[in-house]
This record gives sequence, structure tokens and C-alpha cells, in this order.
Amino acid sequence: MRRKFGGEKTAKRKPIYVEARIRAPMERVWTLSQDPDLHPQWDLRFSRIVPLHHDDAGAVDFRYEFRLPLHPIHGTGVSLGTRRRGDGQATSVLKFDTADPLSPIGQGSGYWRYIPTDDGLRFITGYNYQPGMGSIGRTLDPTVIRPALGWATALSFDRLRLWAEENVHPRKSRNRWFLDAGARTGLLLIAGALLGKSRKNQSVLAGLSGIALSLAAFGSPTHWTVPRAHRCLRSAPDSASARVPDDLAGLKTTAERECGTQPNIKD
Repeated sequence: MRRKFGGEKTAKRKPIYVEARIRAPMERVWTLSQDPDLHPQWDLRFSRIVPLHHDDAGAVDFRYEFRLPLHPIHGTGVSLGTRRRGDGQATSVLKFDTADPLSPIGQGSGYWRYIPTDDGLRFITGYNYQPGMGSIGRTLDPTVIRPALGWATALSFDRLRLWAEENVHPRKSRNRWFLDAGARTGLLLIAGALLGKSRKNQSVLAGLSGIALSLAAFGSPTHWTVPRAHRCLRSAPDSASARVPDDLAGLKTTAERECGTQPNIKD
């Protein structure tokens, strides 16, 4: 029987997979992704990460925060990083949970895998979770929440890539993403107005101009400093890439260590 995150049976929910090819040294990517002060700067899924304490095995209990405009979401988790392995790879595994009823994701687990290549590394994540927000969350998760989280993860990974490869700080790449999105939206609004004028006044010039601006909005190349989710792989190229690190099965949160139980992530 195939196993899933944390050693439970495979759930019906498909895990989120994202992979970025980063042309930078392992040490740099490890630091940018493992430092709790640097990690939230590029990862859209976290606004703040606060380490609480380490256990003897190196696992770190932490508290995290995701700030929404009207309601910050808080949760807790535990992570374990393995930096030195015989094959040159590095891994990091985590489990997380939140009691916030407004959080779109509840209890879950995941991993990061750092695989060296000739010119850098493959930076991979896979994670799964129970939907939050009760029946509303379970309804929206397959079509809205999970795709949005996959997109946000991929965009975050490209922000990390730009930071590691080109030293483009995530704040700058974020601002450039907004400028790019704003410019394309403006072109579409103008194009819509011109096409409307063309239909009303039967103006060929306005129609052609509207079509040209629409094509420019969708087809203009993106500047290399603007992060893009499509630069990352969204599905595993092979089974080995999506293999869950063995460390995840034995990782326990504080509550699990106190109770001596493993979490039950239901289908």
C-alpha cells in the first residue's frame, strides 16, 4: 500500500508539488530557506516564523503567522532539517496545525528536498493538509484554495530563485510583479474601452487598436526580474522526485510527543 505524508494511507486529496531549478550554491539556498527571518521574506504562505525550542534530535518547534487584511492566522509546527547526506542531498520536513477556524488549511505535513545539479540544485516541495473552514473549506479546497496555494508556492519559489541567483530581493521582485500586473491590467482596460467604442461607432481603427493592446497585454514578454509561477514545475517528473523523505514519518509535534500519538489526516 502506498504511503503518504506522515505515514498515513494516501488521501484522496492530491498533494501540492512544486519544483524550481536554481543556479546557486546549496549553502545559499539552504540559508535563505531555513533562516526563520529570511524565509517569510520570499514565501507568500508565511508572514512570520518564530522558533520556540530545539529538541535533542534537532527538531524545531515553531509558531507561524499569516497576515490577512482583517485577520492574522496563527499556527504551530515542527520541522527537522538534514543538511549532510551521503548522496549530497539535503532535506527538511515539517508538520503544522492551527486552531484558527478561518484558516483555509488545517493540519498537514510536507517536505523540502534539495538535489544538487551540475549548475546548482533542484529545490522541491511537496505538502498536503486537511482543509480548514469546515464544510465551506472542504467545498472550496479542490477548485479554489488548493490551486491558489499551488500558484502561491510556485511564485514564492521563483522569488527565492531570483534572490539566490541574481540577488533580487523579494521586496523588489514583489513590487515589479505588481507593476507588471498593473500595466497588463491597464492595457486590457484600454483595449476593452476601444473595442466597445469600435462596436458603438463602427470604428475599424478603434477595433484594431483594441485587439493590438489585448495581444500586448497577454503576449508581451515578462522581464526576467518579475517572478512567474510558470517557471516552476507543478508536477513531479518522476516518482523519485515526489518521494517523501523518511524523516517525516518519525517527526512528532509537541502535542504528539506529549500524548504519544500520530495525527490522523482523514480523506
